[in-house]
Amino acid sequence: MNIIMLGAGYVGLVSGACFAEFGVNVTCVDPDEAKITRLHDGIIPIYEPGLDDLVKKNIEAGRLNFATSLTKCATQVDAIFIAVGTPTRRGDGHADLSYVYQAARDVAAYLTSDHFTVVVTKSTVPIGTGREVERIIRETSPSANFGVASNPEFLREGSAIGDFMRPDRVVFGTNSEKAAEVMKALYRPLYLLETPIVQTTLESSELTKYAGNAFLATKITFINEMADLCEKVGANVQDVARGIGLDGRIGKKFLHAGPGYGGSCFPKDTLALVKTAQQVGSPVRIVETVVDINAKRKAHMAERVIAAAGGNVKGKKVAVLGVSFKPNTDDMRDSVALDVIPALQKAGAIIQAFDPVAMSEAAKLLPDVVWMKDTYETIADACVAVILTEWNEFRSLDFKRAKSLMAAPILVDLRNIYKPEEMAQTGFAYTSIGR
Repeated sequence: MNIIMLGAGYVGLVSGACFAEFGVNVTCVDPDEAKITRLHDGIIPIYEPGLDDLVKKNIEAGRLNFATSLTKCATQVDAIFIAVGTPTRRGDGHADLSYVYQAARDVAAYLTSDHFTVVVTKSTVPIGTGREVERIIRETSPSANFGVASNPEFLREGSAIGDFMRPDRVVFGTNSEKAAEVMKALYRPLYLLETPIVQTTLESSELTKYAGNAFLATKITFINEMADLCEKVGANVQDVARGIGLDGRIGKKFLHAGPGYGGSCFPKDTLALVKTAQQVGSPVRIVETVVDINAKRKAHMAERVIAAAGGNVKGKKVAVLGVSFKPNTDDMRDSVALDVIPALQKAGAIIQAFDPVAMSEAAKLLPDVVWMKDTYETIADACVAVILTEWNEFRSLDFKRAKSLMAAPILVDLRNIYKPEEMAQTGFAYTSIGR
């Protein structure tokens, strides 16, 4: 089979490489000439464990190619996936669909009347987008022979290849039987592994993605609120999370208290769902509350750090360990660091920070930060250290060495990677979440 992936960003590149691994011939199309040149040379523009080897393997096998436009691709492909960005639109919170609709127009000019092609929205898009993509293509190219499908991605940054190759489920929606047959053929390797394949309408598929992310964001926000309550009543949120997570109806995943959710999906998708629901007159009050609580929580985290440092960080060095929104990625989108670091700087702190992979991306967004080469250089002379991202290398700190380097032995652990009873033996003043 032959497919085109429009967009060589995170979703497009990972999906394209994984389809190529299935034996599909894939061309990733992106207008960024510099990016395409680097990809031809095997240079990956994003950090994702295992992706560089997978891309290289399939380039060498001739199954994965790159181009800067559809006109440079071979004709008569079985499917064209739209995997372009859908960022939050400035001013109103809706998803910006301009890239998706431009892609639809580009695709319309490429389609022919003598060969059937499925146009698939892989990007996370609001309900009704697939119908609009179909309308745009039919209006632009009335003779085009095509069907439209929605195929949302469920990729977690840091484990995206495993999520694609061994997913919990594959969801696609379409009102075309011919399109459904193409989608089933593309995912045949997963069908043979008895992966659940959920076929729906376009609208149900689009809403499934938003509903899934909103539910997970709600779980995170719920346990964060329980953490706040635990601090007031003397309970331990980790014990509470384990106690409720062992209930099969609830499950243990996404019950880890912390500074609030971030990343490329949850913030924009929950907000887009809220806006879509309001627009059609069926507001989702729970999700609205989740969005509000999470925003306020991230803003409040700097206050915890300042309080742990004695209430004043003016002119003092504060060590920040980890700035990416989660481990195993260099993604800075909606990272809690983007709230905490500016707030600490506003309070007069001098920020020394270290992240294993995200510093080059973070430096574009966080001015006046002193970027350090390792953990111990970062904490030197700091009045307080704060763990913002739970990278593995922060899980086994040498506290004797750390205590000798710091101006004061104070650690704020916003990811709960250490146990309070063990920290009491190190001589550190220790602050965590919900314990």
